[in-house]
Amino acid sequence: MTALAQKAPMAPVTRRGGAPARPLRLFAGLLGTIVVAWLIINIFLALAFYPQWFLNSRPLIAVVGMIAGLGGAALLFYCINVFVESMPQRFAQGVIPYAFLLPGFAFIGLMLLFPTVQTINYSFADDSSTKYVGFDNYIAIFQDSTFWQSLLNNALWLLVVPAITVAIGVVVALFADRLSAQGEKFAKSFIFLPQAISFVGASTVWGALIYDRSSETGLLSAIVTAFGGDAQDWLRVDVARLNSFLMMVILIWLQAGFAMILLSGAIKGVPEETLEAARLDGANERQIFFSVIIPQIKGTIITVFITVVIMVLKVFDIVYVLTNGQANTNVIALQFFQELFTAGRAGRGSAIVVILLIMVIPVLIYQVRHYRREQGK
Repeated sequence: MTALAQKAPMAPVTRRGGAPARPLRLFAGLLGTIVVAWLIINIFLALAFYPQWFLNSRPLIAVVGMIAGLGGAALLFYCINVFVESMPQRFAQGVIPYAFLLPGFAFIGLMLLFPTVQTINYSFADDSSTKYVGFDNYIAIFQDSTFWQSLLNNALWLLVVPAITVAIGVVVALFADRLSAQGEKFAKSFIFLPQAISFVGASTVWGALIYDRSSETGLLSAIVTAFGGDAQDWLRVDVARLNSFLMMVILIWLQAGFAMILLSGAIKGVPEETLEAARLDGANERQIFFSVIIPQIKGTIITVFITVVIMVLKVFDIVYVLTNGQANTNVIALQFFQELFTAGRAGRGSAIVVILLIMVIPVLIYQVRHYRREQGK
């Protein structure tokens, strides 16, 4: 009787799926998510448009931005976690991926889609972005001979740089894999080292130590004069686009290590049994390379090639540092910079960006389709 008289503690009311009902915690998580997101957005808007609130101090603005970004992100995900955990289990399992991906997609939308839409909008406006002028900016650009010169130079970069970069990456990866363990590490580290140098730094070094006109400081001039030739201001020599080719060498030097690392991993992934079977069938090393290795790393080759193509379409730093577009070396990205910041023509600058975006989109679409095909195998 005593045991019956004692009331057993009541179990919490549960929803279907086993999760206890916590409506207050659910509401608190949702409200916290909304409030934190609102605060983050407004803090960054204040940093962008009202720097006087932060004493126009760049260090202070940077510190506040870091605190708001890191702390805000942590608090936001905490509130999202509280919200999701308070839901019935059958709903929570389906909501969790979307709940935690949503802030990332929102950030991408804010940082990428919004500027893209604004740029397209400004491309139809005048230089002060206050009045719409229709397609006048695009008409002016297509009637400008310097634009077509820049487009031609970009096409030349596209024909040369990606193909040579991938070829060097494949060759170096193939031969480095045949070295000893220590030799392979040294070779790959040496080839990959330029990746640690910025485009501006690399351009400055090559311009001063390789392409300088003086035979005392410029390696190229020293070699030419040693064989009886004349030193030249090499980056001003546009005969047969020599100056453009010399700048392409710098980009190839910078990107060869990136290509080598990815392609080396792909080559190591080729099954040894396949190679041995080809050797037993009488194939020589050249036949094995072209008929066995290349087909099996084709997906990686395409990925590296497309990545370098996108890099080439955006090339700016090298040309800006070495020639500033003079001597027929201008490229699309540099012309945008000159239109916007030198000539002060915001409308034309935005139109050039839109044209560059249109050029990149087909490459991105192909890369996505290629990735899906590879995943479907």
